[in-house]
Parts: sequence; C-alpha cells; structure tokens
Amino acid sequence: MAELKNTELTPKQIVEKLDTYIIGQEKAKKAVAIALRNRFRRLKLAEDIRDEVAPKNILMIGPTGVGKTEIARRLAKLCGAPFLKVEATKYTEVGYVGRDVESMIRDLMAVGFNDVKAEMEDELREKSVSIVEEKLLDLLLPGSNEKKSKKSSTEIKPMGFLTQANENEITIDLNKVAQEMGNLQEQINLSNQEAANQQLSDEEKAEEERNKSTREKFRQMLREGKLEDREIDMVVQRQNRMPSMEIIAGGSIDDLQNSMQGILNMMNGGGKSKKRSVTVKEARKILTEETLENMVDQDKVCDEAKRRVEQSGIIFIDEIDKIAVHGESHGQDVSREGVQRDILPIVEGSNVNTKWGVIDTTHILFIAAGAFSVSAPSDLIPELQGRFPLRVELESLHKEDFKRILQEPKNSLIMQYTSLLETEGVKLNISEDALDRMSFIAEDVNARAENIGARRLHTIMEKVLSDISFEADEHSGETITIDAAYVDSKLTDVVQSEDLSRYIL
Repeated sequence: MAELKNTELTPKQIVEKLDTYIIGQEKAKKAVAIALRNRFRRLKLAEDIRDEVAPKNILMIGPTGVGKTEIARRLAKLCGAPFLKVEATKYTEVGYVGRDVESMIRDLMAVGFNDVKAEMEDELREKSVSIVEEKLLDLLLPGSNEKKSKKSSTEIKPMGFLTQANENEITIDLNKVAQEMGNLQEQINLSNQEAANQQLSDEEKAEEERNKSTREKFRQMLREGKLEDREIDMVVQRQNRMPSMEIIAGGSIDDLQNSMQGILNMMNGGGKSKKRSVTVKEARKILTEETLENMVDQDKVCDEAKRRVEQSGIIFIDEIDKIAVHGESHGQDVSREGVQRDILPIVEGSNVNTKWGVIDTTHILFIAAGAFSVSAPSDLIPELQGRFPLRVELESLHKEDFKRILQEPKNSLIMQYTSLLETEGVKLNISEDALDRMSFIAEDVNARAENIGARRLHTIMEKVLSDISFEADEHSGETITIDAAYVDSKLTDVVQSEDLSRYIL
C-alpha cells in the first residue's frame, strides 16, 4: 500500500505548490505549510514522544471568497490525506442532538476508507483484466470452458443366448464350459469398452479443439474491441450489505433512517441477483467491479484507512463564527454555545465509534474558518479558542488580485471558459484591457455591496459571456474578441445602478 504523497516537501515547496492554484494569502499558506510539515516530522519521532506532539490547529479569519476553503482542500489533495469539509451551522439546526458532532469523524473515516479502497483497486486492476476476460468469454460462449468428465460407456449385458443355445447339447463338463464362456464374455465386454472409450475420447478431443479454437477467436475479437456492442445476458449481484447499525454507537436520525431503509430493502428482496441484458462493454465494467470487490482485502483497507485518518486526517470546519456567542447568551445562542462544547472534545481528542472501528481524534488536524464580521474569535468559548493556537488573518482581494485570479492559476477562470467554448468551435480572445475592466468592476461591486471575494468573478464572467455561450453554435469557426468596450456594454448599466447590482452582481 502506497504511503501519502509528497511527504518530503519542505514548507517552501508546499507554498509553491499552493501558489499554482491560489493567489495571494501568503500568511495562510505559510501557516498550513508549517502545520503539514510538522505532521510528517512527528511521524519520524520516537514512539514515546510522538504521541505527546499535538497538531497545531489553525483558525483562519477573513471574508468569504478569499481562499480559506481552497487552501485547506488543496493542502489535503497535495499530500493525499483524508479530507472533509463541514459547516458548523449544520449542528445548530432544529432537532440538533449533541452527539451528531461525531458524524464528522464517521464521514472522514468513510472518505479515508473509499480513498484507500480505490488505491488498492488501482493496484489490482491490471491483474483483474485476465480474470474479467475469461468471465466475458464464458458469457459469450457458455460451456466452452467446462471440462467434460469421462464417463464409462454403458456396460454390455452378458450374451445369455450362448447358454440358451447350448442347453440341449450333451456336455461332459458343464462347469468348464460355463467358465470358458464367462472368460470369453469378459474379453468381449473389455474390447467393447475400449472401443467405446476410444470413440468418446476422440469426440471429446475434437469438441475441445473446436471450443478452444472458437474461444481463441472470440478472445482476439474481444481484445480488438469488435464485440463491445454485442448484447449478452448476465446475472448481476445486487450490492446488499448489512445496514449500518451506527445509531447504537451514537449515530443521528439520518443514520437510523438509512439503516431502516436498508432493512426494508433486504426484506423486499433487494439482495437477490437479477438477470440483465447488457452490452459487452457494460458487462466488462460490472465484472471488473465485482472482481476487484472480491480481490480487495476489506480488513486491510479498514486498517490502512484508520491509520491515515488518525495520523493524517484533516477536517475543515467552515462558518465557525456563526456559532460564536456575542454578548449575553439567550435564545438560540444557548444552542450555539452547546455546539461549541460538543465540538470541543472532538478537537481535544476523543474516541468515536464508527462501523469501521473506534477512531482516536487526538492527531487529526482541524482547520476552522469564519468571516467574524459580527462576532470575534474571542467570542468562542475559551477552551475551544485554546485548541486553535494558530490564527491567520486572510486579506481582502483587490483589483490586482482579481486580475491574477482570472489568468494565473492552473485551470484558471479564463482557461475554463475558453475551453468550454472551444468545444463548439468558438475561439475567445480576451484582451488585457478587458481583464483590467472586469477586475476593477469586481473590486468596485465588492466594495459597494457584499464582499464575496473571488466568487464575484464567476458572476461577472457569466454576465459578460452569456450571449456568446447562448449563440455559440452559430459562431462555430469564429474568433471572438472580448475587450473593455464589450465588457462595459454588458455590465455598465448593472454597475451604475446600485439597486440592480445588489441582485445581479
């Protein structure tokens, strides 16, 4: 089983990797790079001190759309660690039960399990090709791979007429004659048996050669892709694992509903196999999944996933400022403080029951984020504040940042929209002054209306390119230039009207 990726990257190299996707926010990148590097350093320590080194959880403070979630997501993707994003406000909903907070650990474990399972399947995929091929040939040529057992030929009944024919004869020694006749009869039977066996053997060999020849022809056609659209009948095993009983270990109402639905499906015959008519292409996918499912050691997957989650898992808790209590506690604020107290033991380190076993949360890295426009980090309960020792303030984005975001990151917005229209044969040429104009408008609208950060660029790009996207099929083969004048023609009326910009941009 492969270890996590990029475990030897230095903090500087981690920041460089993050720079290819996220513009600016150097302080936040530096903080997460150090936190990630410290996790790899901890794993190299002696066992007696390793458990004493706690992860340095991070609290990101900044307006929406400046890259908080993206930094955490890219960090997890960079090292291949199990990653989960949750909204803190999820736990303040009506009907909230404190133990629901543990669901974030169960969800993280599910992510880790699926990741490890996918890795193991990729390692075994090449090995499964030959097995799937044989199963496909069995479906295309039923019985061609069965070895017929050699059966004995029907025994020849003793020829009793010799005795009947000799009844009226005068014999000197009837016992001797009977013995000789028995020997003769045995020789005849053996001779007949050998002849029958030889004939059967020749037929089997001929049949086997014919089947082998036909099977090899079909194998060649299968490899050349000539049979992909041929329909075959196959029995598909429905996935029907035992429903999760996590509700007993502190699950939520949703867990109970899912478990009950699983039990109902079982009672209604949901686990029975079903005969389907599918193409060879579809059958290959189904057989590959079934084969890999049987080849993968589920216990091994579970153990590796548990290790990764406990030692390298990352949970991003967004909108944590929405559960901060500002001023006196009353009404719904009591529920918010209750959520903080329920999150606290998870962040401090506790054992959570899951269907894959008990997960220790002590060394899971928690990254919390919030705008804190109404409340402040100091409004969080002191115990929770202490569990997020690293605090990073992310900066608001300006015109220069918006321009860089439009064109510099890997798979930038400009690249995404030009690639989409190229599928219709339309080539976009976006000028420098158009980029400047869109960046200025994004900064201006964010300043006058709600500051939603880089998400404003999505709205602006959609508004500017809406007509082109709608009529793209009519402009196939053309090159369309987008300049500042074109941008103004699409956005000036909206930008000038503050009321409209509140709803449209």
